[in-house]
Amino acid sequence: MIRFLLIPLIFLSLPAAARAQAEITDRLRDEGLQPTEAYLAGLEAPDATERFALGAVRFLRGIEKTLQTRWLLGMNAARTELPVLRLPVPANPDPQPFTGDAIDALVVDLIADLDAARAPLLTIGDEDAVSLPVSLDALWFDINLNGTRDDGEGLMNVAGRALTGRGMGGDTGAQVVFDTADAAWLAAYTHFLSAFGEIVLAFDPAGQIARVVEASREMDALAADTPYQNAMDMQFGQQVDRIAMIYFALQQQPDAAHTMAAREHLLQMIAQNRVFWARVAAETDDRGEWVPNDMQSQALGLRVPEGTGARWQAVLDDAEALLNGEKLIPFWRLRSGAGLNLKRMFEDPVPVDLAEWIHGIGLMRYAEEGPRVAPDSWLDFERLMRGQSLLYVVFLN
Repeated sequence: MIRFLLIPLIFLSLPAAARAQAEITDRLRDEGLQPTEAYLAGLEAPDATERFALGAVRFLRGIEKTLQTRWLLGMNAARTELPVLRLPVPANPDPQPFTGDAIDALVVDLIADLDAARAPLLTIGDEDAVSLPVSLDALWFDINLNGTRDDGEGLMNVAGRALTGRGMGGDTGAQVVFDTADAAWLAAYTHFLSAFGEIVLAFDPAGQIARVVEASREMDALAADTPYQNAMDMQFGQQVDRIAMIYFALQQQPDAAHTMAAREHLLQMIAQNRVFWARVAAETDDRGEWVPNDMQSQALGLRVPEGTGARWQAVLDDAEALLNGEKLIPFWRLRSGAGLNLKRMFEDPVPVDLAEWIHGIGLMRYAEEGPRVAPDSWLDFERLMRGQSLLYVVFLN
């Protein structure tokens, strides 16, 4: 009896910040993302840690909603390499009919959720003290909308490969202590995913998705009482459908308002990345680091080589120069004193015709004389990452 009475007394004796951290992590584990977001949004005077938590939970809640939509529609696109859409979802035994405008609606909602997540993150300054220990095993997505955590719904089940380069299931024991620098990292990531969303909306894939879905249904209806020749034909057909949807959508005239919005998000991503690395460089602790500096270790055991920050920022410098039209993209048909202006490609977009782009005739409107971006920074980064550069691009954004 005395033991049970001591538990609330011990809790009340903790500092206010520690009690707030425990409240947040317990809610995430026991209730999930949506109730925790409501709790954090209702705080009258949230401190920096609580504002970070609100931004992070809104970010994860946005991802959760895309998973829920895909589950409802039976849309498992895990074989694609598209951000967010590549995350696996369990099979739905009774999915709703899939329509062409589902992707547009999913992306519009995701961009709105990312905007909402970014808002509290941008209120966190260099002098704010953020400290939020989170066990990644406690985080989960309510994919099937039943309000409880089921097998396969843990964060590491869904996103373990994206976070660490390897699939992860079950308890990992991984705990990350998110800090002030991580607010800028997450803000940068919201801009990255928003840029992807704006590109999707620019090409308005709804009509082409509907066209492919309808054609596939008609093909499936023919000789429906007989089996496929083999299972590979059916699986390969589904993959071809995904490729066809993207291919046909890219051949449409893109909306310049969306492509210019995508460019602005990418520039803001780079700006927030610089804030992040400046804050990381000033850190002297080594406690559950998400992205460490050269004197720290990474909480999940991911190898982050010495010099990663400097090499990655050099890559981002080149990316910013391309986005601003200060340097040009090399093209195989152009001499070393000329290239393609990426800024103009965002401002004056054209349909993506692969034959015309490979030949160059479809890109001449962007060709001009000027300095080209050199591959040195990217090659240095690749050498440092020892063949895992694409994993680190996703991780570092």
